[in-house]
Amino acid sequence: MEPKPSLLRNILVRVFFFCVLVIGVRFAYIITIRGESCELGDFCFFSLPENLNLVTGISQVRSSAIIVNDAVRSSPAKSMGRDLSAVGYYSSVFQDLIAESYLSPDSKSLCVDTPNGDEVYALKEIGVSDSIGIYKKASKPLVISGQAIRQPFDENTFDFIFSGGGGIDKSSKPAEFAAEQLVRNAEPLITEEPPKPWITLKRNIKNIKYLASMADISFKQRYVYVDVGARSYGSSIVSWFKKQYPKQNKTFEIYAIEADKAFHEEYRYKKGVTLLPYAAWVRNETLSFEVNGDPGREKEEKEKGRGMGRIKPVQSSASVVGDVDKIQGFDFANWLKSTVSEKDFVVMKMDVEGTEFDLIPKLFETGAICLIDEIFLECHYNRWQKCCPGERSSKYQKTYGQCLELFNSLRQSGVLVHQWW
Repeated sequence: MEPKPSLLRNILVRVFFFCVLVIGVRFAYIITIRGESCELGDFCFFSLPENLNLVTGISQVRSSAIIVNDAVRSSPAKSMGRDLSAVGYYSSVFQDLIAESYLSPDSKSLCVDTPNGDEVYALKEIGVSDSIGIYKKASKPLVISGQAIRQPFDENTFDFIFSGGGGIDKSSKPAEFAAEQLVRNAEPLITEEPPKPWITLKRNIKNIKYLASMADISFKQRYVYVDVGARSYGSSIVSWFKKQYPKQNKTFEIYAIEADKAFHEEYRYKKGVTLLPYAAWVRNETLSFEVNGDPGREKEEKEKGRGMGRIKPVQSSASVVGDVDKIQGFDFANWLKSTVSEKDFVVMKMDVEGTEFDLIPKLFETGAICLIDEIFLECHYNRWQKCCPGERSSKYQKTYGQCLELFNSLRQSGVLVHQWW
């Protein structure tokens, strides 16, 4: 006796739904456990073509503002499936970085030296969706082929870069890696000594590529501008920083560090500006403050009503000429470490009449340099005199070559520094 048509139909429907259920479970396993990476034998319908370029959709309008290296633990890939313990570990690391303002859900992120993309998968899991990884061998769609040095991306692509497998530590050129990411898009340094520096360096400000014009700074906790050697309120705070620096609609706290008492009174009623009426120095001690003319800048000093001031230890001030006062010097590096944190966005302008050769090394020595996001530095050397063609200023002993070495050392260390005038 033949089965009834309705019974046969019910059996076929049940078999069909059972098959659909098996396929659905298998597909869910591939997508969720294997990390969205489908291969021919995975029974996955949405395999990606080998020539798909996953980087083309990334916006090219930001710089690599943050680099994080985590050499504590690597994330070994299992032969079958993703290492969920590694994914959980990296998710925890990234959540801590978000809490500490190093990372945000909108960050365009790159993970370097990630064999199977555990770090990328973890970023996507916590909501940082615009993430990609590079490794010498691709593991698509999360990882494409590339090297930490000479990456296969255009400039200004990422604002967060993470090395989870100790790739930076294993690199033979870690300084090159950091410098490439942070300063590769900066304007080139003026390598040849300009015969008329008062013109060349002043014009160079038009070439400056500001960090805040290349990178998103909105995730920072505070915004701070430190003017070391500020002189008058209108000298650089108003004429340059307030008018020209791209602040992304953020309100900056301003610290003016100026030892010359001739400028102190005008800061008394300026809102939003904190005056430190001392000399930035490498330790707390009494200094001699000498004010005299700078050859070649007489007209400028006459218009401003005051020559440029220089500080010297008291014991070495016997031979100074010009007006001399006793002032208090303070440990600038320690002050910076107690005033700002790595969660803050800090911009610094430094014009300290030669003391930069003391202050910059101290910032490196104490680690305070890591708190500064961008530096505008005037380096003082025995420049050609404006008044007397063919003669150099005797006020400073350093050469232009030594200044260039200072700028290069900062950039090679990953510090975004610009030549100031």
